[in-house]
Amino acid sequence: MIKILANDGIHPDAVTLLNEAGYQVDDKKLSADELTRMLPQYDVVIVRSATKIRKDLIDRCPNLKIIARGGVGLDNIDVDHARAKGITIMNTPAASSESVAELAFAHMFTLSRSLQGANREMPQKGTASFKALKKEYSNGIELRGKTLGIIGFGRIGQSVARIGIALGMNVLPVDLKVQEADIGINVFHSEHVRLSVNVESVEFEEALIKSDFLSLHVPFSGGKPMIGREEMMRMKDGAYLINTARGGAIDEQALLEAVESGKLGGAGLDVFENEPTPMSELLNHPRISVTPHIGAGTQEAQLRIGQELADRIIHFFGDDK
Repeated sequence: MIKILANDGIHPDAVTLLNEAGYQVDDKKLSADELTRMLPQYDVVIVRSATKIRKDLIDRCPNLKIIARGGVGLDNIDVDHARAKGITIMNTPAASSESVAELAFAHMFTLSRSLQGANREMPQKGTASFKALKKEYSNGIELRGKTLGIIGFGRIGQSVARIGIALGMNVLPVDLKVQEADIGINVFHSEHVRLSVNVESVEFEEALIKSDFLSLHVPFSGGKPMIGREEMMRMKDGAYLINTARGGAIDEQALLEAVESGKLGGAGLDVFENEPTPMSELLNHPRISVTPHIGAGTQEAQLRIGQELADRIIHFFGDDK
C-alpha cells in the first residue's frame, strides 16, 4: 500500500480521494526528530512551508517517490538533490493565486484607511474618545486612480492586476519573462459578459518611482533583498510596500526606517525574514499591517490545493497500489 504523510495537513476532501484510491494517509504533525525516524516508511510526503525537507533527510528515505508542496515556493525543499535521487517534486502554483491576490488588497485597503490603527485603538478609546479617533482616522485615500506596481507578473501577479484594473487603478507590472498578458475579468460570473484588458510590463525603475502601492509577487531564495534602502529612497514619497511573497525580499530594517521617517506611508506584510519569530518592531508599528503568512489560508485555496495534489499523486502511481 502507498503510504502518504501530510505533515502540514491537507484538506479532508483530498484525504477522501486518496483513501478511495487505496492509499494510506497520515496527517498527524511530526516534529523534526520524529520526521527523521518516521519518514523512511513513507512513499509520499506532503508539506506546506513549515516542514523542511533537506538533503540529510532525503538521504534517509529510500522509499520516497514524491515530495509535494501545498503552495507555490519550494525554498523549504532541497529540490535539486531530491530530483537527483529520482524523487518527483510537485507544487500547486495556481491553486492559491486568488487568495494571495485578495490578501494583498486586504492590506492595501487596510493601509489606505488606517484600519490597523483604528482596530487597535477603538476597543480601548472608542467610548471615551470617539470624536478624536474619528478626526485622527478621517484622512484616508481611495485606491481608485492610484498606481499599482506589481513585481512579478505570473499567476498571482496577474490576479492582482485583475483586481487592480477592476478597482480603476493604473497597473504597472514588472517581469523579466512575461512581456504582456490579457487580463480577463468575468463580470458577475457570467459566461456571456467577459472583459479582457491587455497589460504590458514596464521596467522595474518605472514601477519603482511611479507606484503609490508596490506589491511583490516573486520567488526569493535569499541573498540581497529585492527592495532595499536604495530602492525605497527612489520610491514615491508616501508610497506603500506590500509583501505577500517571501520574507527577506524586503530589507526589514530599511523598511522600518523608511516608515518612521515618513518616506513611505506604510507597509503590508504577510511574510517575514525571521519566521516564525518576526521582528517585534514590525508587528507593533501603527503604520504596518501584518498577517501571519496566511496568503493561501482560505478554505477555497486549501480545497483546490488538496484536490490538485490528490489527483496528481493518484495519476503518478496509477494502478500500482
